[in-house]
Amino acid sequence: MKSRKSSYDKLFIFIAVILLSLNIVIGVILITISSAVYKSTKLDELQSIGDLFISCMQDNYTETRDTRSEITKNLHKKFSSKYHLMIYIYDENGNCVLSDADYREDPKKVVKNSAKMTVAEVESLSKKDYLDIQSSSISANEPYMLYGTCFFLSGENDLVPSRMFAKIYAKSNDINSFSVKIAVFYTLFCLLSLVIQLFLIRRRFDKLSAYENEFRRISEMYAKRDFSEKIPTDVPYTSPEIADYVNAVAADVAKSEETSKTFIANVSHELRTPITTIGGFVDGILDGTIPKTRQNEYLVLVSKEIKRLRILISSMLNMSRFETGTLRPNFRDVNLTEIVIQTVLMFEKKIEDKNLEVEGLGSDRMSAEVDPDLIQQVVYNLVENAVKFINTGGTLSFRFERSINGICTIGIKNTGEGLKNDEISQVFDRFYKTDSSRGKDATGLGLGLAISRKIVHLHHGHIVVKSVYGEYTEFLIQIPEKQPKKKG
Repeated sequence: MKSRKSSYDKLFIFIAVILLSLNIVIGVILITISSAVYKSTKLDELQSIGDLFISCMQDNYTETRDTRSEITKNLHKKFSSKYHLMIYIYDENGNCVLSDADYREDPKKVVKNSAKMTVAEVESLSKKDYLDIQSSSISANEPYMLYGTCFFLSGENDLVPSRMFAKIYAKSNDINSFSVKIAVFYTLFCLLSLVIQLFLIRRRFDKLSAYENEFRRISEMYAKRDFSEKIPTDVPYTSPEIADYVNAVAADVAKSEETSKTFIANVSHELRTPITTIGGFVDGILDGTIPKTRQNEYLVLVSKEIKRLRILISSMLNMSRFETGTLRPNFRDVNLTEIVIQTVLMFEKKIEDKNLEVEGLGSDRMSAEVDPDLIQQVVYNLVENAVKFINTGGTLSFRFERSINGICTIGIKNTGEGLKNDEISQVFDRFYKTDSSRGKDATGLGLGLAISRKIVHLHHGHIVVKSVYGEYTEFLIQIPEKQPKKKG
């Protein structure tokens, strides 16, 4: 069968999109946070270097009282070259008093308007320090880190310290480079991780897809009434209960199919025999094969076959009513002993013909809550079988018992051939006949015991059989004295 796309194919695409989106979101968050942390670290580093320069400048000013002394200029040059900084010092009026313009190799590379601070800048730095990336002072295409602060210089005899301002610039290339590097690294790592994840998921889904296709294939076989295969239940990461349930249903359907086939075959056989017999006799009468002097004899046989058909159809209808639950027993208190005695009297002639001895009918009367018509049908079926298969001159025994827990038992026992062990378990099956009974019971349908069991079950009871091959057979009807009350 051609493999079709399973539900796992769409699920795989969905998971791939989710994983990709999730990795992108995580990547953006990770890169943003990492860049922010790295930027903060570099700004803190710039602030530390700036504070160190200002501290050194304050020490030199204490001795020289000159912001442009050679010592201060050398200090300025060393810090600028070593840390790649642009350091600008301004007085309290915002005038630049110290910068790297004197020794810069590229004098054009200077801060815009570095010679003078604006009034707004002076007021701003007087209130709080500035530490961030700024692009307006140099180039929008090449932003710099800027540390701006206010500090004071005082000599040994100065009564009032001089307020000064510092603006220290550093390139932000490292921050940009770090962001690019971490973005590239995360992208490569994410792609590799995503490929591995999707590969493992795809492998698992391939197995699940194969299982789903197998499940579908076998289910289609079940739909076509082919129950030769079972759905596997040992596939990892699947629910074996579902397969077990489907297999159980399929097994029940298969059993039902087999039962239906057997039922139809048995019914066809049972119907064909009397119909063939009736047809043969009627044709013989019509075409003159059977002489007129013997027509009544054959009409009697035809009547018996018609009666047999009526019993067969009636039995099958009763069986159908039992199985569909449309039969509702009419329970009332009934003398069970009287029902048995009345039923036995129906077989008086057959009992006399076989010279049978009957025992146990003189027992005390036993009553129970039953449907008398249905129970009489059970007793009739059992007595009929007992009389039919008992040995000539044998004994037909009855017993009536009531247990402490209120169970009434009727026992019907006959001497004779008995049943084999493998026959005992099948005697209540529909249309079942033992090998020995086929020769002795040519008119039986094999439905009597099956119907009897259904009736006893409707009375919330049980029917069991005991037999010793070559000695006896006994059927026990066990029914509660009082039927359980219906809830509600």
